[in-house]
Amino acid sequence: MAPAHRFDPNFTRNVVEGMGPNTTPRNRQLLGSLITHIHDFARENELTIEEWMEGVKFINALGEIYVNSNKTRNETHRICDVIGLESLVDEIAHKIISETGMDPTSSSILGPFWSPNAPFRELGGVIFQDGVPPNGRVTKMHGVIRDITTGKPIPNAVFDIWQASANGKYDFQDPENQTPNNLRGKFRADAEGKYWFYCLHPTAYSLPRDGPSWQLLTMMDRHPMRPAHIHIMVTHPDFQGCTTQLYPSDDQWITNDTVFAVKDDLVVTFKPLEGDDKAVLELEYNVNLAPKGYKGRL
Repeated sequence: MAPAHRFDPNFTRNVVEGMGPNTTPRNRQLLGSLITHIHDFARENELTIEEWMEGVKFINALGEIYVNSNKTRNETHRICDVIGLESLVDEIAHKIISETGMDPTSSSILGPFWSPNAPFRELGGVIFQDGVPPNGRVTKMHGVIRDITTGKPIPNAVFDIWQASANGKYDFQDPENQTPNNLRGKFRADAEGKYWFYCLHPTAYSLPRDGPSWQLLTMMDRHPMRPAHIHIMVTHPDFQGCTTQLYPSDDQWITNDTVFAVKDDLVVTFKPLEGDDKAVLELEYNVNLAPKGYKGRL
């Protein structure tokens, strides 16, 4: 006869079944699974009261930083990146394959630095509104946004870009040197689905080394470096949007991103540009979107 379970075998079931009749089916599924996995984790590792309380303090610290920074520093989001959760959720949400042989542009994590307040700028404009910083290499970025099912261009698609400055900081991390919305902008593609503007060659940077995410990285003996990257978000009312990041192929951290967000088809090559007195580099990047509701061949 098998020995009795060391811990109360009915406890988790009683907690899950404690949800009332007005709980939605999806919430019942998600919360029931979450409770079950957390309880199994505690039993499997025989979690001590001291270890549980350290976890509570850690979660409290995430919220305190968010509130004390006036909601500009989202350490909870960053922790999800550090443990690979955002990249995993992104993979689950974007398993679309086109029947035409033209795959939609790969997605990547949103990250904690996107802003809904980025201004629309004219096609061919610049996003560095404070001037070119020292060591900043101006890049002409351009491409075409297409429908994966037809290969036709998507007029009026919105191309949203944001990036860190040459010092590795985003505008609201660096108020002494950058004005709000520096190195951010939205551009509306023309009638042929084309976009073009001037940005900077991106710079690698470290995650903050003074908060819970750094504490976790230290516990796991991991570095805090992100490879250089440009964030983009491409949207259109009739298409499934794409949020992703682009990485220079020669970056030293490209194979060891601390948030596991690099995908092979998001690694790009910046080429020297001649004949344009506004830029020294060129990046051509075409974006492929799937129509809303399109599932492709899974």
